[in-house]
Amino acid sequence: MSVRELVVLGTASQVPTRHRNHNGYLLRWDGEGILFDPGEGTQRQMVRAGVAAHDLNRICVTHFHGDHALGLPGVIQRINLDQVPHEITAHYPKSGQRFYERLHFATPFRATVSLTEAPADGDGVLAVTPSYTLDTRRLSHSIESYGYRITEHDGRRMLPERLAAHGIKGPDIGRIQREGSLGGVSLDEVSELRRGQRFAFVMDTRLCEGVYALAEGCDMLVIESTFLDEDEQLAVEHGHLTAGQAARVARDGGVRHLVLTHFSQRYTDPDEFERQARAAGYEGELTVAHDLLRVPVPKRR
Repeated sequence: MSVRELVVLGTASQVPTRHRNHNGYLLRWDGEGILFDPGEGTQRQMVRAGVAAHDLNRICVTHFHGDHALGLPGVIQRINLDQVPHEITAHYPKSGQRFYERLHFATPFRATVSLTEAPADGDGVLAVTPSYTLDTRRLSHSIESYGYRITEHDGRRMLPERLAAHGIKGPDIGRIQREGSLGGVSLDEVSELRRGQRFAFVMDTRLCEGVYALAEGCDMLVIESTFLDEDEQLAVEHGHLTAGQAARVARDGGVRHLVLTHFSQRYTDPDEFERQARAAGYEGELTVAHDLLRVPVPKRR
């Protein structure tokens, strides 16, 4: 059975707290694992969450501030220690190549796995797999930062009543799917388009075109909400979003499930993030993330 879920490894911005580890998010997408922004302590959080190095297929870093990237050395060395047999690809801003190399080779270790490097250098597609397309958009932060979006390829949903009306059953259902027609009946006559699922990951940024482009039509949007609305000026100055801003992005983009994360240590009441997101008019499914939480991606429409 395919599994699509977000495993939250850490939710703190800038510094960890007693209850929040630095950033870290694993997206399980069928048989793949995509690790986003491994901050300090990610390797230990993976152990606590039951995530193994063998579960990883991609590492996506939005930018090279420490709370989003200082866990890279440990994760990379664990990949090598465990001798992961399959290809793992690392995505990150190309402008931060020197930081990636410093983190990758922060200390000596026995290299058994060669990570494939596919850095982002502007908006566009980073990878196309049989299951999805991974693309990126430039964000607005104090250093170059990118958000990521996964778009499942569209498919077809077979309609049993139409198949029955045309007498198509058994192996012939697979045949018409493969060949596009059968006995004068087209695939369009017995099926409908099934839109692929969409997932977006947006970290440190002010409001900008990239945020809206990434969020548009998403089934799940994981997005930073470092500040509450009363501190909006601080958010603008430091290149971040408030809970209300993030919620309005989700509302305007038709997001089905909004996951708020990356919280400043100055706030002690996580419920206030939900209150402000609802006050901003977001009516979909809403999660205020906490460490080691598992959030299923909504089922297809």
